Amino acid sequence: MEQPKKSVCEQPVFTDIFESHAEAVRNFIYYKCGDRDQAEDVMQEAFIKLWHNCKKVIFEKAKGFLCTVANNLFLNQVARQKVRLEYSKIPRSNKNVESPDFVMEEKEFLDKLQNAIAELPEGQREVFLLNRIDKKTYNEIAEMLDISVKAVEKRMHNALKKMRVIIKNI
Repeated sequence: MEQPKKSVCEQPVFTDIFESHAEAVRNFIYYKCGDRDQAEDVMQEAFIKLWHNCKKVIFEKAKGFLCTVANNLFLNQVARQKVRLEYSKIPRSNKNVESPDFVMEEKEFLDKLQNAIAELPEGQREVFLLNRIDKKTYNEIAEMLDISVKAVEKRMHNALKKMRVIIKNI
């Protein structure tokens, strides 16, 4: 007789998964970033996502789900940091030669852009940021994410399409 399948949504099963895999997921991210606090935060966020998606994740795939989610969360953090770093590198003069209207419009545009990027589904956002911020090629992205180049192209196409709708005249 076949054993009933374990449901990730059951508290004792989820607790078992946490106790079995939390340290491995935390170490996986720690080895990438070298920051214990960041690794702890990413690990906890990955488990929160597992809990929110427990009906979609089968027990046997829980560890893979956690590692993938943790990696994506980490990559998104790195991408956001790079956006901030790139923006901070733009030379600023002490004199504000732009009109106040221009400064306000620029700030509004940057806010819209950040919101549009945040609204993208995770896969599209990841591909968009890896390509546009990290300057990775589609081949490199496909290899990193373990997907086909066609999948990367489709995600990028859909990301750009969605962003054009969100931000007119991008």
